[in-house]
Amino acid sequence: SSASSGDGGASRAPDTSLFVPVPLKPGLGGAAEEDVGAELTRPLDKGEVLKNLNKFYKRKEIQRLGAENGLDARLFHQAFISFRKYIMESSSVSADLHIILNDICCGCVLLGHVDDLFPFFLRHAKQIFPMLDCMDDLRKISDLRLPPNWYPDARAIQRKIIFHAGPTNSGKTYHAIQRFLSAKSGIYCGPLKLLAHEIFQKSNDANVPCDLVTGEERVYANEDSRQAPHVACTIEMCSTNTPYEVAVIDEIQMIRDPARGWAWTRALLGLCAEEIHVCGEPAAIDLVTELMYTTGEEVEVRNYKRLTPLTVLDYALESLDNLRPGDCIVCFSKNDIYSVSRQIEARGLECAVIYGSLPPGTKLEQAKKFNDPDDPCKILVATDAIGMGLNLCIRRVIFNSIVKPTVNEKGEKEIDTITTSQALQIAGRAGRFGSSFKQGEVTTMHRDDLVQLKEILSEAVPPVKAAGLHPTPEQIEMFAYHLPDATLSNLVDIFVSLSQVDGMYFVCNIDDFKFLADMIQHIPLNLRSRYVFCTAPLNRKEPFVCTTLLKFARQFSRNEPLTFDWLCRHTKWPLPAPKNIKELVHLEAVHDVFDLYLWLSYRFMDMFPDAVLVRDIQKKLDDIIQIGVCNITKLIRASQSAAAPGTAEVVSEDFPLSRTKKDARVVSDRHGAASTEALSIAVEAAGLRRAKNLRPSRLGSKQEDLKSYGRGSLANRLLREGLLTQEMLRQLENEWQDQHRNGRYGFGSKRDDQHRSKETGKKRK
Repeated sequence: SSASSGDGGASRAPDTSLFVPVPLKPGLGGAAEEDVGAELTRPLDKGEVLKNLNKFYKRKEIQRLGAENGLDARLFHQAFISFRKYIMESSSVSADLHIILNDICCGCVLLGHVDDLFPFFLRHAKQIFPMLDCMDDLRKISDLRLPPNWYPDARAIQRKIIFHAGPTNSGKTYHAIQRFLSAKSGIYCGPLKLLAHEIFQKSNDANVPCDLVTGEERVYANEDSRQAPHVACTIEMCSTNTPYEVAVIDEIQMIRDPARGWAWTRALLGLCAEEIHVCGEPAAIDLVTELMYTTGEEVEVRNYKRLTPLTVLDYALESLDNLRPGDCIVCFSKNDIYSVSRQIEARGLECAVIYGSLPPGTKLEQAKKFNDPDDPCKILVATDAIGMGLNLCIRRVIFNSIVKPTVNEKGEKEIDTITTSQALQIAGRAGRFGSSFKQGEVTTMHRDDLVQLKEILSEAVPPVKAAGLHPTPEQIEMFAYHLPDATLSNLVDIFVSLSQVDGMYFVCNIDDFKFLADMIQHIPLNLRSRYVFCTAPLNRKEPFVCTTLLKFARQFSRNEPLTFDWLCRHTKWPLPAPKNIKELVHLEAVHDVFDLYLWLSYRFMDMFPDAVLVRDIQKKLDDIIQIGVCNITKLIRASQSAAAPGTAEVVSEDFPLSRTKKDARVVSDRHGAASTEALSIAVEAAGLRRAKNLRPSRLGSKQEDLKSYGRGSLANRLLREGLLTQEMLRQLENEWQDQHRNGRYGFGSKRDDQHRSKETGKKRK
């Protein structure tokens, strides 16, 4: 789904598996046309025709001619099948083709040879594969080798590039923002709405009028909605044709991001500012310097050191009983957040909770609660969402795990050890400069993770090698002009397949775009509108949000405006406070639906006319979600007690993840023998074994198990088939938690195995 770096420009063979043939109906012409061929010769013997067509297909000379005309073996085969079907099923063919076929069938070499069919075959091939006729044009459109040339306004001025390089909490962004505030005009580009909002707030508090522009929101500093000279925006929203004195591009290392990297490339190459202040990891210095070399611009590097000391402790936390005020436990899944927060509150402690899918307002409220010295809440449980965009007074960061679920290029779920860059970004949140904690500490929950965390943090961050690119709507429109019958998903596939990039660039992953393109393909939309719908920022794992986009597109295609009343009916607004986790998750999805409406309202104002009303109810929904998050442990308890035997409502979606790279992607060994045995029997009974990688006797030993048999799939399947009850499932979870508390970490030693087999023997007796 992403094109690898090119070799400086040699054109490569297209991936012809992406070429979808245009269906051609067999000729059912009238009698007059049929008579011409038959009158001049005689009616065709279809049996003889078939024999000669097959002979034509096997000719090496014909295959060579096909290759010279862009037909590789795959296309040649598909074109021949279509050509043969067309001739055999047509009641009449053109007179010239009829005569040639007749001459060949006569068997007289002087009259005709099967090779004479080639011009007719090629004509047919170009009809079903129109791209064969315009391959050179398509290659030119998808040539991405000189991105600096896409921004003539930026190339017309000499820009000064200043790279503020340093770790988290080094003051690098602070210095860039000071220059932004002192300029006559400026633009701040950040990766998150929260960061854009923070700079917007800071600027206006410093009496520097500044607008806020995100995908879903426009807030003007001036009451008359006149544009202010300063703007804080999310990076995708920056303008490349407005001149500024100063531009700030934050978190520049995200230029390597497989999905969003293109936005940093566009800002770096395209912003029209006299000074570009780039902030981020030193690992991006070389790439930025190389990219600026191609534009003839020099890079001045300013290095910063961390402002407060950060210590990696020599001991792990090991038990939640050892928590202290100012501690932040970092988890890499929502389920771990639920589990840890419940265990903390069971000890009589209050905790704040922050994770990625919470609305920005709720995240800020939870951060405020945790930071407030007068609030009894002194512990934070969070995902890596705290790595950016929130100012937190953390004394100690505790990694609950050092492995993180990720999705690979094929869209498969994998579990891998966190990178040095991720570990530094998160650990660096401890001991923020200016907070009540003058130094930061970092450790792990489990003793056996600590050695590996120290290794990860001591490694150098690998240099950023390439910058992301993405096809523009104009390029896709030009493709569509040449290939009018192709679907949008197919167009972008062919674009990426033909694209050529320099070694410093890569084409970003387009899977989310294609997912939405396929989802709305059957809805009649013009190409521009279809493209906009496909770039909508939504999480495709949320079915409610995806079906809403589908409904939006359908109503839009009928030219029926999506009103406030329509949206309230669809989302069943007003909504009550959540009573369990499932309801909280649904409220988060509704919040995303409101975001989607607001995002579309800025692109199709007439069709999404009620943005002001939607923003009002979104604020109310944010308050309702905050109530839910404040009572999160009650919701977890309600979810677990409300689940009746045989239903599939389970709080956890996955079994706890293994903690080290060594057994990454494996069901955690912390379940213990009883859990493994019970699940093994259930798996075997359900016939869900995969011969190649899942044997009941060794459930925890194969790398693919977790991917395919996480609690979100296997457990629910077993519940549905009556082979596992909710009670058994709860028992398994309790056993795991008991072992976790007692410090038993699984199948590590012979002594453990012997102990377990004795225990099992006693139980059996």
